[in-house]
Amino acid sequence: QPGGLGTPFVYPPQTLINGVFGNLTKPVTFEPEKTYRIRLVSMMSLPLWEFAIDDHELYIVEVDGVLTKPKAVNVVRMAPAQRVSVLVRAKNTVAKNYQYHITVLDEYVPPIPGVYPAQFDGAVVYHPDAPVDIVQSIPSERFDELSIETLEYEPVLVADQSMFLNLTYGFTEEEIPFETINLIAYQDSLVPSLFSALTTGERAINPITYGPQTNTRVLKYNEVVEMLFWSPTELPHPMHLHGHVFQIIERGLVNDTTGASRQRVPDTGFSPLQRDTVHVTQGEYVIARFRANNPGVWNLHCHFSWHIGLGFNMLMVVGPRELQRTMRLPPAVIEQCRIQGIATHGNAAGHNSFNYMGAPDLPFLEAALPEAAAKLAAAGGSI
Repeated sequence: QPGGLGTPFVYPPQTLINGVFGNLTKPVTFEPEKTYRIRLVSMMSLPLWEFAIDDHELYIVEVDGVLTKPKAVNVVRMAPAQRVSVLVRAKNTVAKNYQYHITVLDEYVPPIPGVYPAQFDGAVVYHPDAPVDIVQSIPSERFDELSIETLEYEPVLVADQSMFLNLTYGFTEEEIPFETINLIAYQDSLVPSLFSALTTGERAINPITYGPQTNTRVLKYNEVVEMLFWSPTELPHPMHLHGHVFQIIERGLVNDTTGASRQRVPDTGFSPLQRDTVHVTQGEYVIARFRANNPGVWNLHCHFSWHIGLGFNMLMVVGPRELQRTMRLPPAVIEQCRIQGIATHGNAAGHNSFNYMGAPDLPFLEAALPEAAAKLAAAGGSI
């Protein structure tokens, strides 16, 4: 409707920049010929945002905590949980001041004139009396991860195993929606999964120990894992892995039968970008690889906060045998669980055997609303 009525964006997103409403942030002062490092941190839950400075080139030098070879860009686009550092070389004169721009946008929300995308502007000041150089357009483009290399050379990893991760929603027979990975909606176990990994001995290498509702994958220490993120719905997902960084290897469209949309890093002589959060847009797939070299129990989840609340999470249990040899939980952590009545030993149900009675159960989910699924089945189709 006009003015955005009827959408969540009837009012522009109230973006905070360093804790202050976007258009009220203090000016940034530049001194001529100095180089500045600007750290961009996406502490948001929903949309994408872009950062640009008028008539200044940005050099990407770090992504998600990993140093990169400098990459010159005009704008940096970021999804929730992502971090990027850029270097900016100041002009050699104080004759003009400039503006920086934060543009809040997303690929699945239609533009609403005057409302969305939302733009917030700040001042880059060389001299308080200098005029502001106003530009006619602000750059906007996707973040090209496949063209960025890590500073420390690490060739394309060769996968020991591959996992297909279908990022989709599912519905119960009562038409209750869940967000899922492979149609499994995550639920906590009665025993925190890290405690299960530490207290169940050899049973810790069996994924069922953690309960089917945790969607757990148990990984051998130091093996290379390939993840194929598959996003067939109309929603994007910023996928975040705890405890590791992964190489971005390939991306394309899920419905591309010709390979025309396929983009891939070179197999040799190239050190792929490593990061811990990749934005998988709607209708897209992404291939990422990581070395499971950090023993622990790690979440892999969508960083839209309400998606994880609806079950969009799974667990990677890395090297449980190595974990048992090297980790001891602080007594204070165990005491906190005791106070809250949370069990600290055993499998998902709190038992020290193959007994899983009392463990949380999985809801049966379909990839379409039950009525639609019934019509599809009647027509001889399948989900």
